[in-house]
Amino acid sequence: MCGILGVVARSPANQLLYDGLLMLQHRGQDAAGIVTAQGNSFHMHKGLGLVRDVFRTRDMRALPGYMGIGHVRYPTAGSSTSPAEAQPFYVNSPFGIVLAHNGNLTNAETLNQELFLADRRHVNTHSDSEVLLNVLAHELQERAVGYQLDLAEIFSAVAGVHERCQGAYAVIAMIAGYGLLAFRDPYGIRPLVFGSVETDAGTEYMVASESVALDTLGFRLIRDVAPGEAIFIDMEGHFYSHQCAALPSLNPCIFEYVYLARPDSMLDGISVYETRLNMGINLADKISTSMQHLDIDVVIPIPESSRPSAMQLANRLGISFREGFVKNRYVGRTFIMPGQQQRRKSVRQKLNAIEIEFRGKNILLVDDSIVRGTTSREIVQMAREAGANKVYFASAAPPVRFPNVYGIDMPTRQELIATDRTDEEICREIGADYLVYQNLDALRQAITQIDPQIRHFETSCFDGRYIAGNITQEYLCRIESQRNNPGLSQGERTTQLDLALLSTD
Repeated sequence: MCGILGVVARSPANQLLYDGLLMLQHRGQDAAGIVTAQGNSFHMHKGLGLVRDVFRTRDMRALPGYMGIGHVRYPTAGSSTSPAEAQPFYVNSPFGIVLAHNGNLTNAETLNQELFLADRRHVNTHSDSEVLLNVLAHELQERAVGYQLDLAEIFSAVAGVHERCQGAYAVIAMIAGYGLLAFRDPYGIRPLVFGSVETDAGTEYMVASESVALDTLGFRLIRDVAPGEAIFIDMEGHFYSHQCAALPSLNPCIFEYVYLARPDSMLDGISVYETRLNMGINLADKISTSMQHLDIDVVIPIPESSRPSAMQLANRLGISFREGFVKNRYVGRTFIMPGQQQRRKSVRQKLNAIEIEFRGKNILLVDDSIVRGTTSREIVQMAREAGANKVYFASAAPPVRFPNVYGIDMPTRQELIATDRTDEEICREIGADYLVYQNLDALRQAITQIDPQIRHFETSCFDGRYIAGNITQEYLCRIESQRNNPGLSQGERTTQLDLALLSTD
């Protein structure tokens, strides 16, 4: 999960990009970067940390130009501590290209070999995003006639990317001297939207991971980039679009609606906030029909993303809704913090219980999901320490039992509390008196009732079904090994092997 942003403006783009990245900060807190285009020249600044920490006034002044792209990073491949893997990435041939990517390529290692041995391109980091950039660059180079590039060749290059790349990817790139290119994988797993605003100088365009970046900066949401579609905005501000995939189908990541996206965003034409209200209704119906024995006094959300579901659940059950935890907004989201020990330490720093709401009561805590269980365990203990009589726990999502390979940090089954455990065993692990999960069909229904035309979702973390390419047990074991042995990545081992084979030949 990362946040990407692109702007084609009629005035300096640096402030628009900075403000837009602030709206996408929830999608990544490890690194941030901006590249602007001024004529045929790119200007880049990126680094580790939050947007507000990476960019100073002097950095913004060094980013001239009316067009640019930005990125906030949350690592799912590569290293979270390497400044070299902050995005956007740059390659100088052909023409000069910069790229920002949200998602994860599941065949990155194979592509890395192809790039080195066949395409004669060198990937300098362990990031699949740099692999994707070089694939795009090679496809553009193969189609360019002489020193020129036309619109048909750009869209044909994206079609070539679709043929070679497997997994999930939403991409925004700039081609020096030509314009801004954005495209989405043929399954539409990761989100991408675009909009425009009319100014005295002409039309400005913005492309972003979520519509909230457009709304807050005055852009009108036009629509989502369709699965397999590419859009291109040239240096003069002319807009073009083309379907570049042979068999596109929309399968948005359902976890975007559960947790990742901001509630004030629209994804694939659906209000994230409304889906979370529906999740609360469906969860309440499950409790009222099959768990009438629960003597609940009050419903308390675990801030922030569970609040709409908890509020609607309480309304549906006719039970008091209370805010029982105060959140410190200056501590990062624990789900995307690297390292189990750091997550465990940060929970108490992030939340503090209001004792009066817990003392002597039977509490139903509502969270959006339970992933590793670290946060849930700490929060249940906090509720007991605040004087709760009984602590029930409800998850607006089903049990997370499988790794996610499409851009969410759920890479190993050992880290998931629901792996090989029943609901009763999970309940004991987190220390609750009772645990209730949302059903997967009910979760889907919470979204499809808003737009029945969206029928399929990427739900692999709940059901183990991987829709984009063949994910084998060997592949899952390999990424698990990389996770547990970060000293030497598979990318390094693969490159060393290939060099040895090359020298032998």
